[in-house]
Amino acid sequence: MDDLPDNLLCHILSNLSTKEAALTSVLSKRWRYLFALVPNLYFESFSSQHPDHTSFIDFVDRVLRLRGKDRVNKFSLKCGDGFEDEDVYPWISNVLRHGVSDLSLHVSSSLVYWLPSKVFVSKTLFRLMIGPEDGPKVKLRNACLPRLKTLSLDSVVFVEGEVGFAKLLCGCPVLEELSLCNLEWDYWGSCYVASKILKRLTLCCAHCDDNPKSVSFDTPNVVYLKYSDNIAQKYPKLNFDSLVEASIDIRLTNDQKSNVRYVSDDDEEREMVGNATELVMGICNVKTLYLSYDTLETLNFRCEAMPVFNYLNHLTIESNPEVGWESLPELLKNCPNLETLVFQGLIHKATSSPSLTHCPVKFLKILKFGEACDDDDHVDMAMEMEMINHFLQKMLNLEQLIVYYNTLIEDDLVEVSSQLQMLPVVASSKCKIQVISDSLGLSITLPISL
Repeated sequence: MDDLPDNLLCHILSNLSTKEAALTSVLSKRWRYLFALVPNLYFESFSSQHPDHTSFIDFVDRVLRLRGKDRVNKFSLKCGDGFEDEDVYPWISNVLRHGVSDLSLHVSSSLVYWLPSKVFVSKTLFRLMIGPEDGPKVKLRNACLPRLKTLSLDSVVFVEGEVGFAKLLCGCPVLEELSLCNLEWDYWGSCYVASKILKRLTLCCAHCDDNPKSVSFDTPNVVYLKYSDNIAQKYPKLNFDSLVEASIDIRLTNDQKSNVRYVSDDDEEREMVGNATELVMGICNVKTLYLSYDTLETLNFRCEAMPVFNYLNHLTIESNPEVGWESLPELLKNCPNLETLVFQGLIHKATSSPSLTHCPVKFLKILKFGEACDDDDHVDMAMEMEMINHFLQKMLNLEQLIVYYNTLIEDDLVEVSSQLQMLPVVASSKCKIQVISDSLGLSITLPISL
């Protein structure tokens, strides 16, 4: 190792945490300060109550001091409650001043209540990640991140609401990947994401009791969308011309759920805001789609018309015992080129089984089989077997059925396989059936007798 040049040794040490790299300083005089010269710095201390709290601050100060004016490639800081702003701010300022390109700040609002605005004014940042829960607040004086390609904000609060967010987007002219998680609507009631460059977009809003007034996306080059939020009152603009894959989780508020689930015929229903039709129409050119059980419930009650998904070939449906499948038959009927259908669980609120006679699906996957069942109660599993029987009877084009049953007992896997083999009718002569347990590392392929 001593024969290797310093730059190669630094590259090797950069794969360790800075604390681990510092342990090499005892090897020899040559190694004494080498750890401080690595281009990637990783610091982690989650509690100020830890006995090493003071030494952690001293350690970070020392490493940055030893580096002098050397450029920092990546700086990752993870620290929890009890640290003071005056401890952290100089570290952030130091690495920004020395041209950091990848900055990751895992800090809470109790540590940094106001995030330094200089974080959003950098000519060198290529990737910026800030979080996690109860993240810091941001009030932007200016935003200028001309090289930023990836931005991930978790629980970060924009006190200027949509104005501050729009200012940030304008300051990121080459941004390709944007992730906003646990976004709260406290400071803004509307959201408008506009970018001609953006390719991947995640917008996940925290659970609350309000519906956003308006949500718009003018993102013609986005190929991947993950969207989770209460249903908006309206979706004025939806530009997803290049969308390939989408994960949609639109929810009713708790009051709305109570209203639609438990209202009787004699009750007067309160007016419900939002219409999912606009949103679904906006993503109808997608090829791969994931729908949560909350989305199914929202479509059940807040979708006036189901569009045709001409390009959809892979659909995943999440099930829940409290949510029915009323919207599923219309959805499947409007997917003329669907090849792969995945169910994350089969237990759902009792509704009529979806009509599948003309369903073009070739590959059917059942995930989480048996997970909703109690050890002493096989009612739910019998319902799941009944659903599978329905699929096999009605899907004329089915070529493969895979059931994922993550049991730890091999006999249970064999029993489910035997039950599947005893099903009376399989509509497609091409259909092959597999039962897989990843936990056991076993797979059983059934010889189906028609």
